[in-house]
Amino acid sequence: MARSRSETELAVEDVDGIEGRLAQFLKPYMKLLTRSEQYEHAEVYVTGRLQHLPRRTSEPIAMEHGKKRRPLQHFVGAGKWDDGAIRKKMCRAVAAEMGSADGVLILDGSGFQKSGPESVGTQRQWCGRLGKEEQCQVGEFLAYASRGSVALVGAELYLPKGWASDKALRAKCHVPKDVTFKTGWRLAADLVRDSGRWLPHRWVVGDENYGRPTELRDLLDAEGEQYLLEVHCDAKVRLARGGDWTRADAWANGLPRTAWKRFTVSDGEKGPIEVRAAKVRVYAPRPRGKPTRPEILVVVRNDRDNRTWTYLASDTKTRLKELTRVGSCRHGIEQALNLGKGEVGLDEYEVRSWVGWHHHMTLSMLSMWFLVSDQRRIKKTLRRSPVLRSVVHSLSQPSSPAPRSRSPRSSPGSSGATTRLGNDTGNGVENGLRRGSRRAAPTPGADADGLT
Repeated sequence: MARSRSETELAVEDVDGIEGRLAQFLKPYMKLLTRSEQYEHAEVYVTGRLQHLPRRTSEPIAMEHGKKRRPLQHFVGAGKWDDGAIRKKMCRAVAAEMGSADGVLILDGSGFQKSGPESVGTQRQWCGRLGKEEQCQVGEFLAYASRGSVALVGAELYLPKGWASDKALRAKCHVPKDVTFKTGWRLAADLVRDSGRWLPHRWVVGDENYGRPTELRDLLDAEGEQYLLEVHCDAKVRLARGGDWTRADAWANGLPRTAWKRFTVSDGEKGPIEVRAAKVRVYAPRPRGKPTRPEILVVVRNDRDNRTWTYLASDTKTRLKELTRVGSCRHGIEQALNLGKGEVGLDEYEVRSWVGWHHHMTLSMLSMWFLVSDQRRIKKTLRRSPVLRSVVHSLSQPSSPAPRSRSPRSSPGSSGATTRLGNDTGNGVENGLRRGSRRAAPTPGADADGLT
């Protein structure tokens, strides 16, 4: 059946015009910049991150837009503008668009392989992308999942002890004097405290890297944050109702079949995933001198794939069904990081300074938020016009496989609170943003920070 003219016009109106929507989207953020040239550089850099260039670093982006590379490199690598103010405004926009009282803050780390030792924070350390120790930088990231979408909202660079104590290295990469060594979990706590305050949420979730440190669980509890953090299956626990210390998996293995409850936790690639779960009130070991407090041990099993996830959660009366749903949300940040690396080049940068890394991550997260918010707009229109169903279907196709995240295990299925934007999204953005742009081949050579 042929579509009416009005339907066709609605589809064109909804899918086209992305360049104008991006300009309108950026206006509130550009007001935070002090000079007109900063506004222009930010607009060029964000637009370049949304284009599928051979490499989305400052030089190719500048050449694509007919600009000189040095000013753009300096803007990203050493510009005097407050990326924290932009992240704060972005968090407020995320909260206004998709905030809800049962939102979930998700923690994860990601490694960025570096060929040379000159970039800030680079040393041989665990790189989740490669699944081994490698020369890389490591960042701690925070995502927000709610109302069927997920957005990256925070990023902090991990500065190893050797870097933190080396005055020459700090000076070379312009590390601020007030930056001291912090463990990954402390950086994660800072992200929850700084960015999470603007985002309505009920839970903080993360993998074993955050569930293992007792200090982080205690800190979150002291600050009134409810958490559900993954721990290893052999984590020691003692049942609150009494008994000796045992392993979490030993307790789960001893349960009768009737003690497990079955739930469906989101749509995986093979369809809805059915899991069985159980919970119990427990005590976990604490450092000597630290007071004990009860927590909830949650064990979730996917018999189809023979996988098990073990969590420690805040001591609440939350139903097991809700705890299982919240646990499945952790996968959302993996999707967000994959989206960032695939669609906006989150890992495509050659800045060396402290400020350069955070400037790049802030503008990349802003680019990602534009993609997520634009997809939400299309979905809203879809509810009013079935003619756009094929468009949304193309946006939801999975991206090309991305390297593994830091954690060797993933959550039970993709989160019910996540949105995936595939390669078709990037291609659509690319087609919209390339109109009128100047095409030029990048010249050899690495970007610099523009530092003197």
